[in-house]
Amino acid sequence: MRHSRCVILCVLIGLVSLPARADFHVFACEPEWAALTRALMPDAHFTTATSYLQDPHYIEARPSLIAAMGRADIAICTGASLEAGWLPTLLQRAGNAQVQPGRTGLFFAADHAQLHAPHDHVDRSMGDVHPEGNPHVHLSPDQLPKIAEALAKRLGELRPEHSADIFARYITWRVNWNSHRERWRESAKALEGHSFVIQHTGFSYLLSWLGVGSTVDLEPKPGLPPSASHLSQLLTDPGLDKASAILIASHQDRKPAEWLVKQTNKPILVLPGTVTDDSPNDNLAGLISTIVGRLESSITEVSDGSL
Repeated sequence: MRHSRCVILCVLIGLVSLPARADFHVFACEPEWAALTRALMPDAHFTTATSYLQDPHYIEARPSLIAAMGRADIAICTGASLEAGWLPTLLQRAGNAQVQPGRTGLFFAADHAQLHAPHDHVDRSMGDVHPEGNPHVHLSPDQLPKIAEALAKRLGELRPEHSADIFARYITWRVNWNSHRERWRESAKALEGHSFVIQHTGFSYLLSWLGVGSTVDLEPKPGLPPSASHLSQLLTDPGLDKASAILIASHQDRKPAEWLVKQTNKPILVLPGTVTDDSPNDNLAGLISTIVGRLESSITEVSDGSL
């Protein structure tokens, strides 16, 4: 009997000391925020609304997402109108008072970053332009630590009993991030002065940080699919001759880029615009390392004449 009581007592003590697991529900609008939150609260339960093969501007507020939002302790999204077409509907239908605008359970990453290219006036003639600025801030090496710190603070407010552990994980993440950033700086030396053809502005923060230009855009206006007439006009753009390669995200239609490849013989780089389920791109540092590495390799291969 005494032995049995000791075993039961040890089990109970162990259960009390276990970290919060699936009792904390995280709803992430995009995979990058699920990955960042997982680094801070690895034992939480995660639902991600989109994948690297989807355009986060346009998704359906499916019943499964409504249910997940309904039980979420925190919803983490980009903001800056990126999810304006579907998030308000999702929040309304979920009816979760914890994750509403102005409540601690709704976290917008863009609120903790300095966005590029804000606009005082936006209308339909400008295409899919966000008045707050470019929302694709998850690929900014300098902005991510600020977002991660704000997120760690918010998670600690929601789970004060785990705030010390959350902050300790943030410090570890920050140290690792700084180490990666130094390596990216070294790669930037080889990339500086080069330019790439892009489609939309998903990679703009990282390219700008690397000192890489994006003088030609396959989109005639942000969010508008490339038309045949626009692509034909690109052939006369002097910036096209200077571009080292054509860079598009995995979720984007490859046909416009492939057409331009046939006309110019420039290489095409199809890269995930956000984290994936597979290593090394299952976290933001790994993703950026992959993108930087591919950019650097493309320049080297073009210089060597192997592409």
